[in-house]
Amino acid sequence: MHRLFVALPLPGDIADSLLDLMDGPERLRWSPAEQLHLTLRFIGEVDGDTAEDVAAALSSLRFEPFELRLKDVGQFHHKRSGALWAGIEPREPVATLAARIDRAVASAGLAPETRAFVPHVRLARWSGPAPDLQPWLSRHGTLTSPPWTVRGFTLLESHLGRHGAHHEPMATFGAA
Repeated sequence: MHRLFVALPLPGDIADSLLDLMDGPERLRWSPAEQLHLTLRFIGEVDGDTAEDVAAALSSLRFEPFELRLKDVGQFHHKRSGALWAGIEPREPVATLAARIDRAVASAGLAPETRAFVPHVRLARWSGPAPDLQPWLSRHGTLTSPPWTVRGFTLLESHLGRHGAHHEPMATFGAA
């Protein structure tokens, strides 16, 4: 079985700027540099044939390159966990690409995504009650970055292990 997702990799200087923000409450599990990306579509566990079908469907996508930049920080809360994130702007071109990727994945026989797409880069996670993030959010709340041009996306396989996940590129797809 293959645990797959589609993501936009971050340019090195953008990832480095995010690494510089990674200080704060002890209970946060900060994302390592190699895991900083913008997830466009989580696919989940699929067999080898389905993984090939997904890759084939994604290979037919074409899009015009577009610019993104980091903008703001925030947090998601779940029942017993949460995440700290950096936002992305403008949302429209990346949301359009994510919707097209979702349709391509669905054409490969998988269910369409039902959750709303919220473009972000996950910086950290926590389990249990939320730590006091207000000082960190106040300090980094005006985050911005220089723009970068999105020219492609990557189909990644995630290997889970005792020390976290390791992401391995399966295929990279370019813009028109």
